[in-house]
Amino acid sequence: MAPDPREASSEHDPREVSELASDLFRRRAGAMVATLTRSLGLGQLDLVEDSVQEAFTRALRSWCFAGVPRRPEAWLMQVARNAAIDRLRRAGVYADKLTQLVATEASGSQAGGEPASSEVGFAAELADDQLRLIFACCHPSLGRDAQVALTLKTACGFGVGEIARAFLVTPETMRRRLSRAKLRLREGAVAFEIPAPEALDARLDAVLEVVYLLLNEGHVPHAGALAFRSDLCAEAVRLAELLSQHPRSDRPRTHALAALAHFVSARLPARRSEDAALITLDRQDRLRYRPEHMQRGVTHLAAAMGAEALSSYHLEAEIAACHTLAATWDETDWPRIIAIYEALAELRPTPVVALNRAVAHAQVHGAAAGLELLAPLADALANYPPFHAARADLLQRLGQREPARAAYSRAIELSHSQALRSFLERRRAQLPAAACDPD
Repeated sequence: MAPDPREASSEHDPREVSELASDLFRRRAGAMVATLTRSLGLGQLDLVEDSVQEAFTRALRSWCFAGVPRRPEAWLMQVARNAAIDRLRRAGVYADKLTQLVATEASGSQAGGEPASSEVGFAAELADDQLRLIFACCHPSLGRDAQVALTLKTACGFGVGEIARAFLVTPETMRRRLSRAKLRLREGAVAFEIPAPEALDARLDAVLEVVYLLLNEGHVPHAGALAFRSDLCAEAVRLAELLSQHPRSDRPRTHALAALAHFVSARLPARRSEDAALITLDRQDRLRYRPEHMQRGVTHLAAAMGAEALSSYHLEAEIAACHTLAATWDETDWPRIIAIYEALAELRPTPVVALNRAVAHAQVHGAAAGLELLAPLADALANYPPFHAARADLLQRLGQREPARAAYSRAIELSHSQALRSFLERRRAQLPAAACDPD
């Protein structure tokens, strides 16, 4: 039975309600969309997303006065389902979809129940609705970028700005891409389904990229006050584990991505101080690293070594292993990291990979060598805060105070992350005043 929205706890402070709703949105919105989409189909994505958004909007209004329900996730699912029914009724297709929506009532607040008994084969084995939606959104009728962007928006609850950052485009450009992708799914009457085993490879790489970008956003959030998003990293780990354990997606590159997710997650407790300030890798207390994630990372990396050809996930996982498994900062194997970045730059020649390669070079060959490698990236990464932050750090090491100050200021100006801005502001404040510079 669906929860009674009136069944609530005591009244809550509006700020606490807002924080709770934000947390629930991040953790459950994608799964709620997945559950409703299983009933209504991918052609109704806009309606489903609007209904889920309406549920959270109502929660913000209602919970401040009526109190938070004892089962808030079930409350949200019921309200989203009712909102979808209302929208379908107004659209004149209520009767056609009512049966499917009623069927989802049995799962209540559980956004990942068992598949219908009529489903067979691979689809029946994947009971996680959110993972099913990710595979469905990665449809071959869409281009790779559109597959990944749509999946991040629909199944993972990403905002348009977050997705735009991942693709280094403007939010308006990304909105247009998402609209075109949804239109393509509607016009093609694409079904919400898991591909047959023989068709899986056509979608698996896009699915892995979604998990990778989910991990990136958790590790270095695009915006907000947090130094990292442990919930997003945990979701990336969960999805990577699901994929690596399934016989159809149990591939070396899947294990490599799982290894990367675990190595990144292992370091999270050491990346933030007690006052929530960002702590860089060179200053982290490695005793705070999570041994269980380190162990799982090593296990997955070993399983990934059976590949005939190494993927970018293999190389990034090896880099993460070098950082995570080194007992101290000084014991980091920088020559090994540089060699891996050289291989990664050949496999994936992107400006961001080149940026990280330049930073690694600076650790071995000096700040001037790092700046030389950064120079050709200035145009491509003109609006990318980490580029300016890295350049500021190298300039500071060389004693070029005013250029460093300007680079820090540019990085601060471009960053939407409060944690990163605060860190950069502290670094900029540590620079001596201009009057102290020699003539």
